Amino acid sequence: MDCLILRFDAPLMSFGAVVVDQNNPTWRFPGAAMLTGLLGNALGWDHRDTDKLQALQDRLRFAARWDAEPQPVTDYQTVDLRQDFLVDTGWTTRGRREDRKGGPAATGTHIRLRDYWANGVATVAIALDGEGAPALDELEAALRAPARPLFIGRKPCLPAGPLLIGRREAPGVKAALAAEPPANIGPRRHPRMIEALWPLDEEAGQGTEERYDLRDWRNNIHRGSRRYAVGLMEITA
Repeated sequence: MDCLILRFDAPLMSFGAVVVDQNNPTWRFPGAAMLTGLLGNALGWDHRDTDKLQALQDRLRFAARWDAEPQPVTDYQTVDLRQDFLVDTGWTTRGRREDRKGGPAATGTHIRLRDYWANGVATVAIALDGEGAPALDELEAALRAPARPLFIGRKPCLPAGPLLIGRREAPGVKAALAAEPPANIGPRRHPRMIEALWPLDEEAGQGTEERYDLRDWRNNIHRGSRRYAVGLMEITA
């Protein structure tokens, strides 16, 4: 299997999770929808390219590990919608106003709790199942010269360096990840054993995790889950 190796090194990273009210948590590892969005951004796609994004997510296979253990950070955010310039209207990233329709969500102080990983380094192996577009060569070219600036989960999470660090042939993404030397930074649990997540059909782990990390790109909602293997990965490099 032909795989790309990515390294996520940033002051802050967020991998998304199930949002409940004002709480915006993050998964321990990257998710399928988050990686699909990142790759789509590198290719120059946007949210209107729903069929392309859905096809990419359906084919995407990945494994991830922490080379440098991150620290959890919760960002406490507030906005007072009673301020004169915020009353009745809002704004969007699409460059047009958005009028509020009343109700308790239209006024008062809104609170958001957004979780991040700080000062960690993660390594990710990705591959594509089956045939179709884009090909892995296209993803590699896009990651070397992205169409737009890339971010790791949320727009404030800018990488400290290029994400693509190599390409590797291996029996699967887990094997490709295990063959990649750890990043030479930060503490690790053991010199040759690192916490990781990988596809359950490649090899059993010490445990499993069901993750609701699939997006219905056509309807712009998160829907669906996959079960992954989790455990300690022995680094073979």
